[in-house]
Amino acid sequence: MRTLDKPRKPFKLLDGISPIAALARRGQHLGVSASRWLEGLKNGQSDDDAARLSLYGECRPGRVYLIGAGSGDVELLTLKAARLLAQADAVVYDRLVGEEVLALIPAGRERYYVGKARGHHSVPQAEIGALLVELAGQGKSVVRLKGGDPGVFGRMGEELGALAEGGVSAEIVPGITAASAACAGMGIPLTDRAHAQQLRFITAQLCRTEGTPDWVSLARRDETLVFYMGLAKVEAICAGLRGAGLPDDWPIMLVANASLPEQAALTGTLADMPGKLADTPLPSPCLIVVGSVVRMVETSPAAPRVCEAAA
Repeated sequence: MRTLDKPRKPFKLLDGISPIAALARRGQHLGVSASRWLEGLKNGQSDDDAARLSLYGECRPGRVYLIGAGSGDVELLTLKAARLLAQADAVVYDRLVGEEVLALIPAGRERYYVGKARGHHSVPQAEIGALLVELAGQGKSVVRLKGGDPGVFGRMGEELGALAEGGVSAEIVPGITAASAACAGMGIPLTDRAHAQQLRFITAQLCRTEGTPDWVSLARRDETLVFYMGLAKVEAICAGLRGAGLPDDWPIMLVANASLPEQAALTGTLADMPGKLADTPLPSPCLIVVGSVVRMVETSPAAPRVCEAAA
């Protein structure tokens, strides 16, 4: 079985302090409750009842915890996910998990990198499932850490199937999916009564070579469309939606590295976005949001330019 241990550069910590302590020292950013909880987790005790309850939550040997790491910003990680990362015997993680999230794993715990990039799968999906079953079979508590939410285009169903076949119990811990992080990062909602009464998530990676989206069903004006893994298909998405009836000036937004300091975005229309992207390329991962709700970026007080101007 091919697994890679510690393939990334270690997260740099100050003064040799532990990962939990390093995160807790960011109290000015985290908020009082989260900082108190993290300090309690670090010290093994707390005067705060909520912290004590979180600290002594279960992390059972022989169980696999399928956890969403969120969009990359460590402050958006759930407290339950942070606790399980600190308690688990082994962590199997993906490419899009942030370095600061990985820093919460205590030294000496087993790490297995099984990340995938477009066209480059380091470990086949079947082997990932087999690895999870093997580690749990050894009596270890295992965290399967995935970027975003594990149940949104994260192939969690295949891993649940492998665990079921291997007789391994599992628990799912949701995370903030990229769609939520991208829109929040641009200061807009995913839906709004004046713009969209429906929301649809679509994977732009077609499962079959002959597969093609049903553009007619997607070309609605009362709906927000969110395309995952679609950076290489922006031109096809714009052409398909225009061909199915959406107007040339229909709003579209691309957001790369949502919630991270290096977040970058483009807003435009179905007609001009392919050209804008060619002139100003964005990195992957990149999310595509289509719908009139995108127009709210221009006036939102939470839009990035407003935050930067106020800083």
